[in-house]
Amino acid sequence: MISSVKNQILNLSKTFYKNNSFYKKYADSAFKKKQKKQENFVSSVFLIIKVCFSLLALISLVKLGYNSKVRLIRLKEIQDSFSYEKYRHNDLSSRFDDLFSAEGEQRFMKDQDQMISRDIIRVIWRR
Repeated sequence: MISSVKNQILNLSKTFYKNNSFYKKYADSAFKKKQKKQENFVSSVFLIIKVCFSLLALISLVKLGYNSKVRLIRLKEIQDSFSYEKYRHNDLSSRFDDLFSAEGEQRFMKDQDQMISRDIIRVIWRR
């Protein structure tokens, strides 16, 4: 009998708390606050992750732009050097071809005279 009375009291207390407007009002609001707090936390974490990825993308783009600029400058230097060497090659090959043409030896000797400084005694052999 005592156990049945205890069960009835427990059942009444449970139904009282469930039906009580105080319980509904504050328990629901506490649950909603907790849920809202969790949602805000998750939203904050995702916002931080988005900001980090955005910064990573921005830094990568800046590095890519800088490296591209350096590469283009180097390619321009290589192109200028190639053009200069190509000009020198064409000039030297035409001078070499002139060496084997008629009177090429005389022209070669005239070019060589300018390489000897003026205060040195020169000996020129002629046939």
